[in-house]
Amino acid sequence: MNATSPISRRVLAGLAALVFSFAAAAASAETAPPKPEGETDMAKALAAGPLPELSVGDKAGVPVIEYGSVTCTHCAHFDKDVWPAIKQAYVDTGKIRYIFREYSRNPLDVGAFMLARCEGDDKALATIELLFATQDKWAFIDKPLDGLVDVLKPTGMTRDKIEACLKDQAKADALVEIVKTADQNFAVKGTPTFIIDGKIYGGALSKDDLDAILKPLIK
Repeated sequence: MNATSPISRRVLAGLAALVFSFAAAAASAETAPPKPEGETDMAKALAAGPLPELSVGDKAGVPVIEYGSVTCTHCAHFDKDVWPAIKQAYVDTGKIRYIFREYSRNPLDVGAFMLARCEGDDKALATIELLFATQDKWAFIDKPLDGLVDVLKPTGMTRDKIEACLKDQAKADALVEIVKTADQNFAVKGTPTFIIDGKIYGGALSKDDLDAILKPLIK
């Protein structure tokens, strides 16, 4: 059996070191939290708005705020593919309090959020999840009102109730006020936007992103 030459051993050692450095860099990239777009005072972010807060989880948990648009496809993706795992890992275990805030990008958002609120503040989050899950049936069609009537029919909302709800100017004004506050105080540039530990994150965060942000905050 031929012995490995000194040159070969040096080459192998160099390759091993290179592989190790690549692996370490990959591991670091996987665990590094995303860079926030800005910062704010968390007490200011948690200040009460014009409508009752839509939240789930232990009030003593780490607060996580999401500004979302019900016609936003990225928000719908987050709600379908990321939120269930976050809820199981952090909300159901009492580690975080998740707060959803309606960020209306257009009149259809305002109307859909109004309907969710008209279901009752205690049912609004569940209705918003239903609207995300059925987004293609009402948000991107020629007659969105007809789509909303069909989607919300199982909840007991008739067309008459929907049309009456959409005339509630006070609700519409409150939803617009939520957007104004978000823009003025937190420079929200798009949806979804998250505020966690005083840091503002724009864009749809993945489960890995949220793990990297939340794990250091949870005692």
